[in-house]
This record gives sequence, structure tokens and C-alpha cells, in this order.
Amino acid sequence: MYYTDRQMEIMEFLQQFLNERKTSPTLEEVAQAFGVTKVTIHGHLKGLEERGAIFRTPHISRAIEILDPEYQGNPMASHEPASAELPVQVLGRIAAGEPIEAVESPEHVDLADLLPMGKDHYALRVRGTSMIGDGIHDGDLVIVEHRDQAVDGEMVVAIVHGADMEEATLKKIYFESRDGEPIVRLQPSNPEMDPIFAREVEVRGVVVGVVRRYPGWPGSPKN
Repeated sequence: MYYTDRQMEIMEFLQQFLNERKTSPTLEEVAQAFGVTKVTIHGHLKGLEERGAIFRTPHISRAIEILDPEYQGNPMASHEPASAELPVQVLGRIAAGEPIEAVESPEHVDLADLLPMGKDHYALRVRGTSMIGDGIHDGDLVIVEHRDQAVDGEMVVAIVHGADMEEATLKKIYFESRDGEPIVRLQPSNPEMDPIFAREVEVRGVVVGVVRRYPGWPGSPKN
């Protein structure tokens, strides 16, 4: 993930602070560390959140969550992912209105296989409902395979380059042409939203999974 020099410094500071104190810093603590105003730091944090590098829970002072795997954990530790199995017993199949099926020889699945996470994968917190038609809700975590190319119909993390802005978005990508010129259509699955058409789009990854915790579970995002 690309950062400006100041954004990289802030990410390194957040990583070190979280590792040493086991909690995230306040806006004032970050501002004091860099000798700037809280307004300035707020702008940098907003930019990092828009890039999907961090997630902030509104109205809570110590609620910065690092999403970029390169800055998670101990900064002195290796970035190579630990190999660990997360077995879960599959007790059977269930349909609406029917009881769970009895199974004499229970099956086991490994959550690590269902949700591949490593140096080629990262997670992003979804904000908004543009992909609700694909079952992706506001607050969900999407698991993204780091790729710079995609094919028609894949759901991608894309950077849209405009005249005076860069916008990160989660959409399905389609490569089309208009007036003989190539153009990219970034299609939401929410019927109330319009597609984005752009000529300069940078693919940062392809979505391979989604994780949702229901309200009330520890770690569930607060809206």
C-alpha cells in the first residue's frame, strides 16, 4: 500500500504505540508526538482511513485499529505469517425451519483455509452499502488478495485517479470502451447507487472473502 512520508511515519508511530502500550493513542498524543495540531493529525488519519490502512470507531478516544498487515504486531518481529490451524467442527446441515442434521462422523474445517491470510492477503473494513447486493454490509471485513490486475466481474479494491483527487473504492470491475476509447466501469451492487466510469483506475487487490461479527460479539464494529 502506498503512503506519503508523513503517513508512513504515523503508521510506524501507531504500530510502536500499540505494541508498547497495548492500546491506541489519542488524537492529542499523536499530535504531540509530531509537534503539530490535532486538526493536522485528524486530516492525516482521515486519509489513512480512506486508504483502508486504519479503522477508527467514532466518538471513542482510543479506538484506532490498524488494518494494514505490514504495520500490525511487533515492528521488530518478522512479517512472515505464522502457520496456525483453526479447526471448527461441522455438525451437519440446516435449512430454514428444519432441525440440525445428526452426523455420526463429524466433519472438521480449517478456518485458515477458508480465510487465507498471509503476505499476499490483507483485510479492509467496509464503510457504506455500495456492495450490499453481494452480501457485504457496512462494518464487514473483506479479505483481499493483493493483485494489480483483475478480470471482468471481479470485486476489487480500486484507486480512481481524477484531476485533483484519488478515491479508493470497493466495486466490481468491468473493462469497456466508449467512443472507441477504453474505459473502466466500477459497478456497485446496490441498485440505488450509480456506477463509476473512469479512464485511470489502479487495482490494489481482489476480494476473496468476507467476515462479519454480529452485534453483541466482542470486537464487533459500532455504527
